[in-house]
Amino acid sequence: MKTLKPLWVTGSKRVSTWSPLATAFNTRPTSRPIFDTLREKTGLFNKPELKTFEGFYTLREQAIAATDRLIEEATGNPARPMVDIFDELSDTLCKVADLAEFVRIAHPQPHFAHAAEEACISVSGVVEKLNTHKGLYQSLRNSVENGTCGDRHLAELFLFDFEQSGIHLPDGPRQKVVALNDLILQTGQQFMAGAAKPRKVPRSAVPQNVRQFFSCEGDTVTVSGVYAECGEAGAREAAYRLYLAADGRQELLLGKTLMARRELAGLCGFKCYADRAIKASTMETSSNVRQFLDVLSDNLHDRANIDFEAMAAMKRTETPYQKSLMCWDTPYFTHKAKAQLLNVSPSEFSPYFSLGACMEGLNMLCQELYNITLQSEEMLPGESWSPDVYKVRVEHATEGTLGHIYCDLYERPGKPHQDCHFTIRGGKLLPDGTYQNPVVVVMLSLSGGHRSGPALLGPCSVDNLFHELGHALHSMLARAPHQHVAGTRCATDLAELPSVLMEHFAAEPRVVRRFARHFQTGEPMPEDMLQRLCASKHLFGASEMQLQVFYSALDQQYHGPEAGQGEDTTEVLRHVQKQYYGLPYVENTAWQHRFSHLIGYGAKYYSYLISRALAWSAWRTHFHTQPLSRTAGERLRHGLLKHGGSVPPQILLKDYLETEITPHTLAMALTEELDYHKDYLDTVFKIADK
Repeated sequence: MKTLKPLWVTGSKRVSTWSPLATAFNTRPTSRPIFDTLREKTGLFNKPELKTFEGFYTLREQAIAATDRLIEEATGNPARPMVDIFDELSDTLCKVADLAEFVRIAHPQPHFAHAAEEACISVSGVVEKLNTHKGLYQSLRNSVENGTCGDRHLAELFLFDFEQSGIHLPDGPRQKVVALNDLILQTGQQFMAGAAKPRKVPRSAVPQNVRQFFSCEGDTVTVSGVYAECGEAGAREAAYRLYLAADGRQELLLGKTLMARRELAGLCGFKCYADRAIKASTMETSSNVRQFLDVLSDNLHDRANIDFEAMAAMKRTETPYQKSLMCWDTPYFTHKAKAQLLNVSPSEFSPYFSLGACMEGLNMLCQELYNITLQSEEMLPGESWSPDVYKVRVEHATEGTLGHIYCDLYERPGKPHQDCHFTIRGGKLLPDGTYQNPVVVVMLSLSGGHRSGPALLGPCSVDNLFHELGHALHSMLARAPHQHVAGTRCATDLAELPSVLMEHFAAEPRVVRRFARHFQTGEPMPEDMLQRLCASKHLFGASEMQLQVFYSALDQQYHGPEAGQGEDTTEVLRHVQKQYYGLPYVENTAWQHRFSHLIGYGAKYYSYLISRALAWSAWRTHFHTQPLSRTAGERLRHGLLKHGGSVPPQILLKDYLETEITPHTLAMALTEELDYHKDYLDTVFKIADK
């Protein structure tokens, strides 16, 4: 039978040099072959139960039955270490809950999504029941005291999970903890929904000269965001002031959430909620986080001011009647400066970053660093939730298959516009000595990939792809004996290290030139364009980092020991912004009412900065001289990735990075990174000027 070539192959010179992986990803699958209808159908993720949505009820009942059996074993006279029983409990429930949570979010068919949501709710109820099961808690506690628990570090993590629910407290306080957790969940969800809602204002509230930039309907104007990259200064200002205006309901919800978290922490024996959230992380206490932010803030002050002065000069040139740089200006002038440095339109460099080329680059990295390959694998009928999903097998040259990555990379109606990594099944050492290989999903929202050509990625999308594959590879390369601490199931500030490290590879010319090739001709990206592109990722890095310090400090202040009951959150923001950020607070705005990460991260927003400091330390120590060194790759795998959360972060990182992990060393690492990239930028600018 004659096959049709994709249109983008026509006239190409070197397309035959693409690898099978690149070829697969440069073609977007739109439907399964007709003979698939004649083959036996499997279920989602190759689970026979999920041939239909009713299978979620079967999986749920199987998990509940297994849970009852394991509870009976744990509270009886167990013949095996207690952590093994608890990890099997965790694995049993996570296999259903994690899969169902992903399907709930991503499946385009409502009946599948609804059945998955019901499974999520049901399993959450089981988990809540377990967290308040005194018999289980006491059995685990006794095993720790008697030395029969097995892995003590993991046992203590399980105990802490229990105590988050106040199980160790008398009945009165314990019931209060349960009620507070429920209140926090409800108010948090309402706050997050409100944070994303567009703002509707009277037409008269928008200056007449910029109304054309907004969506108008009768006498109402809808403001859907801050218009960060809009070229009209007046429109940026209007959008910022209107979209971020104070919202009484959001203030009430945020205040209730913070108050409940404060009370909850006190009942559980913590000085503040931040200490409770940060326990067992790399930073360990909120005082360490604050010290880190203060040292970094001092180091950033002058460096960020240089960025602001450069942006202010750009603003004076563009709008002489508006001389002062304001908060609504920085994203616009950062974007403009990058465009000027690149000196080409996105349409000129994105052809060098076809999805296939980027996957080929990731495969090259995997081969060089870890001796593994990414292999496109055909899916069985019914295995995928959408026809345009790819399946990748991660294969080690001597160890065999390490796991599977499903790549759901294209936008579609109803799909969330977020780049993320989902664990479907965690890794785990099984009783027979074999390993339960992990299964994960990487989700992006790319456009393109039709017969007119492959999906072509901009610089941000390349970074995001490498970032999310960093999480996936962490899951694949981990070989922790217990799934509760396998791969990315570790402290937040440690979990982001491998993914941020992958961004260093995506911005390193010695790596990028190995895979950035034109999708039609196969020609490599011109060296001048390559250098400009890699350098542009670091423009105005100090001011951007200072903004992250401000966000992190605000998060700490709301959840820290100095937080006052019933205080005005806008006054707190005003005070923190003055201390940590170089641009002034804008009167009558309440930016925090849009900061949904206050709910999702809750005193852990700082983790991004810590993971970035750790990633730079790893890059500088092990990869800077030879970014594709097999020795460095093996050391990363065996010294860090394979352990997941099975070793306390401080011990793991001290051994891998060969240095003490302190607030000061981490702040200095970020300062060093900024200065290094500033020198690189200056070099590229000098060459460009010539």
